[in-house]
Amino acid sequence: MTTASHRVRVLFDESAIARRNEEIAAAIVAAAPRDLLVVAVLKGSFMFAADLLRALHRVGLAPQVEFVHLSSYRTGTVSSGQVEILRDVQSEVRGRDVLLIDDILESGRTLVFAKDLLVARGAQRVMTAVLLEKPGKRAVTMDADFVGFTCPDVFVVGYGMDAAHAFRQLPFVGVVDFENTESDLFGER
Repeated sequence: MTTASHRVRVLFDESAIARRNEEIAAAIVAAAPRDLLVVAVLKGSFMFAADLLRALHRVGLAPQVEFVHLSSYRTGTVSSGQVEILRDVQSEVRGRDVLLIDDILESGRTLVFAKDLLVARGAQRVMTAVLLEKPGKRAVTMDADFVGFTCPDVFVVGYGMDAAHAFRQLPFVGVVDFENTESDLFGER
């Protein structure tokens, strides 16, 4: 599978994502976080987290940034239901407000796992921000505090999200059509 041989249909373009990041940052600052630690869930959230962090800077916040690498997908397109810690947070969370950033809230298992972990470690408050949510896919009770977009029930790529490690570099969120040729790459914009 190569990115050059597949067409990608755009669901959320660069400008829509940029606008939502600014709106989410404004909502986060309105929540008045104290001693804020941002924890980005790797790998899928890295673009969203970077852009949201810059937006948070523009609204006057200067959080410390950490990363946790969790996986329930590995190389598949469907969650295994088991969340593994591949890289843990290094900073102290006790007594702090934490903003947990993830790319997509689907089953909810990964975010619930991460949120419970941070609460157990003594976080004062754990807020969650996701770029995308698929409300009909929840396997656990979980709602994000800040949501970029509600997503249809399709497998999405781009803006940090992948299909077997491909497509992360795309500056938009889209759906791959694996049956078209390379001349159709990036299709509808």
